[in-house]
Amino acid sequence: MNMQITKILNNNVVVVIDDQQREKVVMGRGIGFQKRAGERINSSGIEKEYALSSHELNGRLSELLSHIPLEVMATCDRIISLAQERLGKLQDSIYISLTDHCQFAIKRFQQNVLLPNPLLWDIQRLYPKEFQLGEEALTIIDKRLGVQLPKDEVGFIAMHLVSAQMSGNMEDVAGVTQLMRRNAAINKISVQP
Repeated sequence: MNMQITKILNNNVVVVIDDQQREKVVMGRGIGFQKRAGERINSSGIEKEYALSSHELNGRLSELLSHIPLEVMATCDRIISLAQERLGKLQDSIYISLTDHCQFAIKRFQQNVLLPNPLLWDIQRLYPKEFQLGEEALTIIDKRLGVQLPKDEVGFIAMHLVSAQMSGNMEDVAGVTQLMRRNAAINKISVQP
């Protein structure tokens, strides 16, 4: 399948229109090297393609991919694929939110900036499947990128996965988690003699 380049984000990421006139973001080593908008590319050099549900998401993904190393994107794609195997269909926005989060988590780690997660225990208790996937995500990041992110990141990744299963955004999910945390505290107090 041939695709026409509409925008080159960097040497490894381009935006294309496929034969069915769908806009996609495609990745592959050197796929955009010495190419121009309007040229056609063969799909044999494509390692990964994203056809998101809305033009807005495609635009946000394009912007994100132009600043994130291919290895980080491929690592996040592996994490998302694993999550979809275990949790089922996730919202397309997970490609943007999780990749962006992981890139900044890696930068924070490299700058020795720790971001504590005060809801870590609650997330583990309320969302055990997502929490386990968060733990596996840290292992994948360590093996593929050589970065050992702190345990707090497990909770943040889990919350991205929870959010991607719902129609709401991360703030909604965090609000629900805090509400459930308060409920648990009230129940604990009311049960005590």
